[in-house]
Amino acid sequence: MKAIRIDQLINSSLMMSLLFVIQACSSDDAVLHLRIIETTDLHSNIMDFDYYKNRPTEKFGLVRTASLIKQARAEVINSVLVDNGDLIQGSPLGDYIADQGLEKQQVHPVYQAMNTLNYDVGNLGNHEFNYGLEFLQKAIAGANFPYINANILDYQTKQPYFTPYKILSYDFKDQVGKSQSIKVGYIGFVPPQILLWDRVNLEGKVLLQDIKKSAEFWVPKIKAEGADIIIAIPHSGLSTDEYNNKAENSVYYLSQVPDINAITFGHSHALFPGKDFEDLKGIDNATGQVNGVAAVMPGRWGSHLGVIDLKLKYLDDKWIVISSQSEVRPIYDEMNNQSLVAADKVILAAVDDAHKNTKLFMTQPIGKSSENIYSYLALVQDDPSVELVNLAQIDYVKQLIQGDPDLADFAVLSATAPFKTGGRKNDPSNFTEVEAGVLSFRNAADLYPYPNTLVVLKITGADVKEWLECSAGLFNQIDEEVDSAQALINWSGFRSYNFDVIEGVTYAIDISQPAKYNEKCELVNQSSNRIKQLSFKGKAIDPNQEFLIATNNYRAYTGYFAGTGIDNVVIQSPDENRTVVANYIKKQTTEKGELQPSVNENWAFAAIQSHSRKHITLLFETSPSDKATKFISEKAIHPMERVTTDDLGFAIYHLKLSTIPKPK
Repeated sequence: MKAIRIDQLINSSLMMSLLFVIQACSSDDAVLHLRIIETTDLHSNIMDFDYYKNRPTEKFGLVRTASLIKQARAEVINSVLVDNGDLIQGSPLGDYIADQGLEKQQVHPVYQAMNTLNYDVGNLGNHEFNYGLEFLQKAIAGANFPYINANILDYQTKQPYFTPYKILSYDFKDQVGKSQSIKVGYIGFVPPQILLWDRVNLEGKVLLQDIKKSAEFWVPKIKAEGADIIIAIPHSGLSTDEYNNKAENSVYYLSQVPDINAITFGHSHALFPGKDFEDLKGIDNATGQVNGVAAVMPGRWGSHLGVIDLKLKYLDDKWIVISSQSEVRPIYDEMNNQSLVAADKVILAAVDDAHKNTKLFMTQPIGKSSENIYSYLALVQDDPSVELVNLAQIDYVKQLIQGDPDLADFAVLSATAPFKTGGRKNDPSNFTEVEAGVLSFRNAADLYPYPNTLVVLKITGADVKEWLECSAGLFNQIDEEVDSAQALINWSGFRSYNFDVIEGVTYAIDISQPAKYNEKCELVNQSSNRIKQLSFKGKAIDPNQEFLIATNNYRAYTGYFAGTGIDNVVIQSPDENRTVVANYIKKQTTEKGELQPSVNENWAFAAIQSHSRKHITLLFETSPSDKATKFISEKAIHPMERVTTDDLGFAIYHLKLSTIPKPK
């Protein structure tokens, strides 16, 4: 028998071991971990700075989220980073750049910051279109990463207006360290409603498709082109309502499209997984799955970072997701009032010039005010921050129609909502705070934070009534015979920015009645009538009388509220509502020496009838600040008492609403 040398035996064993490893790694047992990281709804909040209050903040800003991004990347071997839009609009920094305009090859500050973070892909949000398509194209040209959108089509050619999807190739490491070539497909979507919200910018230029139908068309193509996994990036929220064509919040339906492996979504400014989505059909709030598909939504303004961890396995010649875990990571601990991450120095340096210029832009003086203007009580009584905007809009329209033979004789009303009343019950610091004294553009932007343009509609007295009925959906129905305190605000089912107050008429809101409409002004209780004592110039409003009403382009064209929609538009002003407010402040200061904010109490809650109670106790949430406490003690119309602070940091007040005896 031929002897075998020991070195041959060792070499043979090494070869067998190596062959075993190679076979194992190329077999159907290969497993790989991939982390998907998402930012969304930054709204130009790059810096950790509140330009409205002119002070630093630790609660928002990509400059802090960037530290979380770097931490999340360092924890894993394989990761990708995506942004989900609503990026170039929404903060004074975005306003400043839009006001100055972008020169050819000038890089927008949001991309000066984001280009330092090596994003893989970006999707467009609805607010990307607020400044027009030309500005948008100039802006995204400065991104060092591709942009995608699948459901916007060119009006003429009916072809995709943007690149609908991207397939990017990666060399990821599997769990034994072997390099695996993976192709990741990315596809993006925007709410079809942008065609209504930004009609002036988009009409005749683009068409919009339904998100789900668009996905059903494109996803098979992405798969056929070799994508191993597909990540959908819809700028769309999550609703479990029954599917309808061109739904604004389509994530639930998107999760039902085959071959989508993960969904990084946004638009709603909420947190998923999170308590707002507990006990919903098809939702696994523990793992962060929608109908079995991994998903995440990380709030707004960089307050959180979205993270999805996928475990992939190579089986039957393809990669499949065998498990997932989603989470949202905060930059600030609200419970303990402490920052969790420091600002990223690279981004601080990248946007330093833009930050300084924005602060200067915000200090431009426009007038003076004799009183503080706060929105702490804007959801429970007539409010100076709302009334000022309405008076400015009425003044603007009256000047506009002077001498117009078709419009000059119409009475002018105005509708606006309180824009800063605690966010979506997620930010107890988010209130309008305009101090008495010299006012600047910062203050005008605080009063009207959106770049909407003013639109005038022609409506009837009947429309006014139903418009207000829809607005009154903000309030929960109150039981007149219940002893305990009852929650007043319908936070979960109604956005406060849809609580329009109409100036030029007087009315009362009977919250003992059920809401007549839901937030989209869809009839839910036909026999209910919350709006009482609606009058114009001291007399019951004539349902057939025609009025002009000033509002914004979002409200005018969406068509939800009675009397809105393109058919009722009589004036499309080129001026922003915010500019209208700024000019009104200038005018009042010039004519009277200063603006004199006030309220005329043209709306209030109707007294509730009760057999047994002299008053009803209501709970409402507002700012916990000392300024708010002082303002409420001085300005509250109803008796109010602060009783506690909730786990989000909101001050909780008891409001005592008077009752009248019920007829026996």
